[in-house]
Amino acid sequence: MTDATINQTKKVKSSLAKRSIQKFTSNKLAMIGLIIVLLMTLLSVFAPLLASHDPNAIDMKSLNQAPGNGHIFGTDSTGRDLYSRLLYGGRISILIGVVSALTTSIIGTIFGLIAGYFGGFIDRLFIRLSEILQSFPLIILVMVLVTILGPSVGNMILVFTLVGWMTVFRIVRNEVLRIREETYVAVNKSFGIRDFKIIFSDILPNTVSPIIVATTINIAYFILQETGLSFLGLGVPTNVPTWGTIINAAKSITVIQMYKWQWIIPGLVISLFVMSVNFLGDGLRDALDPRN
Repeated sequence: MTDATINQTKKVKSSLAKRSIQKFTSNKLAMIGLIIVLLMTLLSVFAPLLASHDPNAIDMKSLNQAPGNGHIFGTDSTGRDLYSRLLYGGRISILIGVVSALTTSIIGTIFGLIAGYFGGFIDRLFIRLSEILQSFPLIILVMVLVTILGPSVGNMILVFTLVGWMTVFRIVRNEVLRIREETYVAVNKSFGIRDFKIIFSDILPNTVSPIIVATTINIAYFILQETGLSFLGLGVPTNVPTWGTIINAAKSITVIQMYKWQWIIPGLVISLFVMSVNFLGDGLRDALDPRN
Protein backbone atom coordinates (compact mmCIF):
# COMPACT_ATOMS: atom_id res chain seq x y z
CA MET A 1 0.00 0.00 0.00
CA THR A 2 1.45 3.36 -1.08
CA ASP A 3 1.83 6.39 1.15
CA ALA A 4 -0.78 8.21 -0.91
CA THR A 5 -3.30 5.42 -0.35
CA ILE A 6 -2.56 5.35 3.38
CA ASN A 7 -3.02 9.13 3.64
CA GLN A 8 -6.27 8.97 1.69
CA THR A 9 -7.57 6.22 3.98
CA LYS A 10 -6.70 8.29 7.06
CA LYS A 11 -8.50 11.32 5.60
CA VAL A 12 -11.63 9.23 4.92
CA LYS A 13 -11.61 7.82 8.47
CA SER A 14 -11.09 11.28 9.94
CA SER A 15 -13.95 12.65 7.86
CA LEU A 16 -16.26 9.84 8.96
CA ALA A 17 -15.31 10.39 12.61
CA LYS A 18 -16.03 14.14 12.38
CA ARG A 19 -19.35 13.41 10.67
CA SER A 20 -20.35 10.95 13.42
CA ILE A 21 -19.43 13.43 16.16
CA GLN A 22 -21.41 16.19 14.48
CA LYS A 23 -24.45 13.93 14.12
CA PHE A 24 -24.24 12.92 17.77
CA THR A 25 -23.79 16.44 19.13
CA SER A 26 -26.71 17.68 17.03
CA ASN A 27 -28.99 15.07 18.63
CA LYS A 28 -30.46 16.95 21.60
CA LEU A 29 -31.90 13.89 23.34
CA ALA A 30 -28.58 12.05 23.05
CA MET A 31 -26.68 15.00 24.53
CA ILE A 32 -29.19 15.34 27.37
CA GLY A 33 -28.86 11.60 28.01
CA LEU A 34 -25.06 11.83 28.03
CA ILE A 35 -25.07 14.74 30.49
CA ILE A 36 -27.50 13.04 32.87
CA VAL A 37 -25.64 9.71 32.73
CA LEU A 38 -22.30 11.39 33.43
CA LEU A 39 -23.75 13.55 36.20
CA MET A 40 -25.51 10.69 37.99
CA THR A 41 -22.46 8.45 37.62
CA LEU A 42 -20.16 11.12 39.09
CA LEU A 43 -22.58 11.72 41.97
CA SER A 44 -22.50 8.00 42.74
CA VAL A 45 -18.73 7.70 42.40
CA PHE A 46 -18.20 10.57 44.83
CA ALA A 47 -20.95 9.43 47.20
CA PRO A 48 -18.61 9.38 50.24
CA LEU A 49 -18.00 13.11 49.72
CA LEU A 50 -21.58 14.07 48.87
CA ALA A 51 -23.68 11.88 51.15
CA SER A 52 -25.13 13.68 54.14
CA HIS A 53 -25.49 10.55 56.29
CA ASP A 54 -24.25 7.00 56.62
CA PRO A 55 -26.47 5.05 54.17
CA ASN A 56 -26.88 2.15 56.62
CA ALA A 57 -27.22 4.19 59.83
CA ILE A 58 -30.53 3.44 61.55
CA ASP A 59 -32.08 6.42 63.33
CA MET A 60 -35.14 5.46 65.37
CA LYS A 61 -35.93 9.15 65.94
CA SER A 62 -36.30 9.80 62.21
CA LEU A 63 -38.53 6.94 61.04
CA ASN A 64 -40.50 7.66 57.84
CA GLN A 65 -39.54 11.32 57.86
CA ALA A 66 -40.75 13.31 54.85
CA PRO A 67 -38.23 15.16 52.64
CA GLY A 68 -36.68 18.15 54.43
CA ASN A 69 -35.50 18.77 57.99
CA GLY A 70 -31.96 17.58 57.31
CA HIS A 71 -33.01 14.73 54.97
CA ILE A 72 -33.25 15.94 51.37
CA PHE A 73 -35.28 12.94 50.17
CA GLY A 74 -36.62 11.91 53.57
CA THR A 75 -35.96 8.67 55.43
CA ASP A 76 -37.20 5.08 55.17
CA SER A 77 -39.02 2.90 57.70
CA THR A 78 -35.82 2.36 59.71
CA GLY A 79 -34.72 5.99 59.69
CA ARG A 80 -32.02 5.64 57.02
CA ASP A 81 -31.36 8.70 54.88
CA LEU A 82 -32.81 8.11 51.41
CA TYR A 83 -30.57 10.61 49.62
CA SER A 84 -27.40 8.94 50.92
CA ARG A 85 -28.76 5.49 50.09
CA LEU A 86 -29.53 6.55 46.53
CA LEU A 87 -26.00 7.89 46.06
CA TYR A 88 -24.38 4.75 47.43
CA GLY A 89 -26.94 2.55 45.71
CA GLY A 90 -26.04 4.08 42.37
CA ARG A 91 -22.44 2.96 42.82
CA ILE A 92 -23.48 -0.70 43.01
CA SER A 93 -26.32 -0.62 40.47
CA ILE A 94 -24.30 1.27 37.84
CA LEU A 95 -21.29 -0.97 38.53
CA ILE A 96 -23.40 -4.08 37.95
CA GLY A 97 -24.86 -2.62 34.75
CA VAL A 98 -21.55 -1.45 33.27
CA VAL A 99 -19.46 -4.52 34.18
CA SER A 100 -22.18 -6.94 33.04
CA ALA A 101 -22.58 -5.09 29.74
CA LEU A 102 -18.83 -5.08 29.12
CA THR A 103 -18.35 -8.77 29.93
CA THR A 104 -21.31 -9.85 27.82
CA SER A 105 -20.04 -7.72 24.93
CA ILE A 106 -16.54 -9.21 25.15
CA ILE A 107 -17.83 -12.79 25.23
CA GLY A 108 -20.51 -12.18 22.58
CA THR A 109 -17.99 -10.44 20.31
CA ILE A 110 -15.42 -13.26 20.54
CA PHE A 111 -18.05 -15.95 19.95
CA GLY A 112 -19.61 -13.96 17.10
CA LEU A 113 -16.28 -13.36 15.36
CA ILE A 114 -15.28 -17.02 15.55
CA ALA A 115 -18.69 -18.40 14.56
CA GLY A 116 -19.23 -15.95 11.71
CA TYR A 117 -15.75 -16.28 10.25
CA PHE A 118 -15.23 -20.04 10.41
CA GLY A 119 -18.85 -21.15 9.97
CA GLY A 120 -19.58 -24.86 9.74
CA PHE A 121 -19.62 -26.92 12.94
CA ILE A 122 -18.32 -24.07 15.13
CA ASP A 123 -21.07 -21.75 13.90
CA ARG A 124 -23.77 -24.37 14.46
CA LEU A 125 -22.43 -25.10 17.96
CA PHE A 126 -22.65 -21.46 19.08
CA ILE A 127 -26.03 -20.99 17.40
CA ARG A 128 -27.48 -24.05 19.17
CA LEU A 129 -26.04 -22.92 22.50
CA SER A 130 -27.59 -19.48 22.14
CA GLU A 131 -30.91 -20.99 21.06
CA ILE A 132 -30.96 -23.27 24.13
CA LEU A 133 -30.36 -20.32 26.46
CA GLN A 134 -32.91 -18.16 24.66
CA SER A 135 -35.54 -20.90 24.82
CA PHE A 136 -35.96 -20.15 28.53
CA PRO A 137 -37.58 -16.91 29.71
CA LEU A 138 -34.55 -14.82 30.66
CA ILE A 139 -35.92 -13.58 33.98
CA ILE A 140 -36.72 -17.16 35.05
CA LEU A 141 -33.27 -18.37 34.05
CA VAL A 142 -31.61 -15.51 35.94
CA MET A 143 -33.75 -16.13 39.02
CA VAL A 144 -32.84 -19.83 39.04
CA LEU A 145 -29.11 -19.15 38.70
CA VAL A 146 -29.14 -16.39 41.34
CA THR A 147 -31.04 -18.69 43.71
CA ILE A 148 -28.45 -21.44 43.19
CA LEU A 149 -25.38 -19.21 43.49
CA GLY A 150 -26.75 -16.94 46.21
CA PRO A 151 -27.31 -13.18 46.37
CA SER A 152 -24.18 -11.06 45.90
CA VAL A 153 -22.85 -8.41 43.55
CA GLY A 154 -20.27 -10.78 42.03
CA ASN A 155 -22.80 -13.58 41.50
CA MET A 156 -25.25 -11.20 39.85
CA ILE A 157 -22.59 -10.01 37.39
CA LEU A 158 -21.63 -13.64 36.72
CA VAL A 159 -25.23 -14.64 36.05
CA PHE A 160 -25.86 -11.68 33.74
CA THR A 161 -22.66 -12.56 31.86
CA LEU A 162 -23.65 -16.21 31.46
CA VAL A 163 -27.10 -15.48 30.06
CA GLY A 164 -26.68 -12.10 28.39
CA TRP A 165 -24.06 -12.59 25.66
CA MET A 166 -26.45 -13.87 22.99
CA THR A 167 -27.63 -10.48 21.70
CA VAL A 168 -24.13 -9.18 20.99
CA PHE A 169 -23.14 -12.59 19.61
CA ARG A 170 -25.88 -12.52 16.98
CA ILE A 171 -25.18 -8.90 16.03
CA VAL A 172 -21.46 -9.55 15.56
CA ARG A 173 -22.00 -12.88 13.79
CA ASN A 174 -24.34 -11.29 11.24
CA GLU A 175 -21.84 -8.50 10.60
CA VAL A 176 -18.98 -10.98 10.16
CA LEU A 177 -21.01 -13.10 7.71
CA ARG A 178 -21.30 -10.00 5.54
CA ILE A 179 -17.76 -8.68 5.99
CA ARG A 180 -15.98 -12.00 5.36
CA GLU A 181 -17.22 -11.90 1.74
CA GLU A 182 -15.46 -8.58 1.11
CA THR A 183 -12.59 -8.55 -1.38
CA TYR A 184 -9.92 -7.39 1.07
CA VAL A 185 -10.58 -10.42 3.29
CA ALA A 186 -10.07 -12.78 0.35
CA VAL A 187 -6.89 -10.90 -0.66
CA ASN A 188 -5.48 -11.23 2.87
CA LYS A 189 -6.24 -14.95 2.86
CA SER A 190 -4.48 -15.37 -0.49
CA PHE A 191 -1.37 -13.73 0.96
CA GLY A 192 -1.31 -16.33 3.71
CA ILE A 193 -2.24 -14.01 6.57
CA ARG A 194 -3.41 -16.01 9.57
CA ASP A 195 -7.14 -16.27 10.21
CA PHE A 196 -7.05 -14.77 13.69
CA LYS A 197 -5.02 -11.79 12.47
CA ILE A 198 -7.66 -11.19 9.79
CA ILE A 199 -10.43 -11.54 12.37
CA PHE A 200 -9.02 -9.12 14.91
CA SER A 201 -7.17 -6.72 12.61
CA ASP A 202 -9.52 -6.43 9.64
CA ILE A 203 -12.99 -7.66 10.63
CA LEU A 204 -13.30 -6.59 14.28
CA PRO A 205 -12.77 -2.84 13.62
CA ASN A 206 -15.72 -2.94 11.21
CA THR A 207 -18.05 -4.36 13.87
CA VAL A 208 -17.22 -1.85 16.61
CA SER A 209 -20.19 0.48 15.96
CA PRO A 210 -23.00 -2.04 16.64
CA ILE A 211 -21.05 -3.42 19.60
CA ILE A 212 -20.86 0.02 21.22
CA VAL A 213 -24.58 0.59 20.73
CA ALA A 214 -25.50 -2.86 22.09
CA THR A 215 -23.23 -2.37 25.12
CA THR A 216 -24.82 0.97 25.93
CA ILE A 217 -28.35 -0.42 25.74
CA ASN A 218 -27.36 -3.46 27.81
CA ILE A 219 -26.20 -1.19 30.64
CA ALA A 220 -29.76 0.08 31.08
CA TYR A 221 -31.16 -3.44 30.67
CA PHE A 222 -28.94 -4.97 33.36
CA ILE A 223 -29.66 -2.13 35.79
CA LEU A 224 -33.37 -2.85 35.39
CA GLN A 225 -32.70 -6.57 35.87
CA GLU A 226 -30.77 -5.88 39.07
CA THR A 227 -33.58 -3.64 40.32
CA GLY A 228 -36.21 -6.26 39.60
CA LEU A 229 -34.28 -9.11 41.20
CA SER A 230 -33.33 -7.07 44.26
CA PHE A 231 -36.98 -6.04 44.62
CA LEU A 232 -37.83 -9.75 44.77
CA GLY A 233 -35.03 -10.36 47.28
CA LEU A 234 -32.92 -12.35 44.79
CA GLY A 235 -30.36 -9.74 43.82
CA VAL A 236 -27.80 -8.54 46.30
CA PRO A 237 -28.15 -8.84 50.10
CA THR A 238 -30.73 -6.41 51.50
CA ASN A 239 -28.11 -4.75 53.72
CA VAL A 240 -26.20 -3.58 50.61
CA PRO A 241 -27.63 -0.30 49.27
CA THR A 242 -28.57 -0.57 45.60
CA TRP A 243 -31.42 1.01 43.73
CA GLY A 244 -33.16 -2.36 43.78
CA THR A 245 -32.83 -2.93 47.54
CA ILE A 246 -34.07 0.63 48.19
CA ILE A 247 -37.25 -0.19 46.25
CA ASN A 248 -37.42 -3.53 48.07
CA ALA A 249 -37.44 -1.73 51.42
CA ALA A 250 -40.45 0.32 50.31
CA LYS A 251 -42.72 -2.46 49.04
CA SER A 252 -45.01 -2.80 52.06
CA ILE A 253 -48.58 -1.63 51.57
CA THR A 254 -48.22 0.85 54.45
CA VAL A 255 -45.24 2.56 52.81
CA ILE A 256 -46.90 2.59 49.40
CA GLN A 257 -50.00 4.29 50.79
CA MET A 258 -48.62 6.60 53.47
CA TYR A 259 -44.94 7.26 52.72
CA LYS A 260 -44.95 7.65 48.95
CA TRP A 261 -41.58 9.41 48.71
CA GLN A 262 -39.83 6.18 49.70
CA TRP A 263 -40.73 4.55 46.37
CA ILE A 264 -41.57 7.51 44.11
CA ILE A 265 -38.13 9.19 44.44
CA PRO A 266 -36.07 5.99 43.86
CA GLY A 267 -38.40 5.07 41.00
CA LEU A 268 -37.83 8.45 39.37
CA VAL A 269 -34.05 8.17 39.82
CA ILE A 270 -33.96 4.71 38.21
CA SER A 271 -36.29 5.76 35.39
CA LEU A 272 -34.27 8.91 34.67
CA PHE A 273 -30.97 7.04 34.48
CA VAL A 274 -32.31 4.19 32.35
CA MET A 275 -34.14 6.57 30.02
CA SER A 276 -30.98 8.69 29.65
CA VAL A 277 -28.89 5.61 28.80
CA ASN A 278 -31.43 4.65 26.14
CA PHE A 279 -31.34 8.18 24.68
CA LEU A 280 -27.55 7.92 24.61
CA GLY A 281 -27.70 4.52 22.92
CA ASP A 282 -30.15 5.75 20.29
CA GLY A 283 -27.92 8.74 19.59
CA LEU A 284 -24.84 6.54 19.19
CA ARG A 285 -26.73 4.21 16.87
CA ASP A 286 -27.79 7.08 14.60
CA ALA A 287 -24.35 8.71 14.67
CA LEU A 288 -22.43 5.51 13.93
CA ASP A 289 -24.77 4.25 11.20
CA PRO A 290 -23.09 5.06 7.86
CA ARG A 291 -26.42 4.76 6.04
CA ASN A 292 -27.84 7.84 7.76
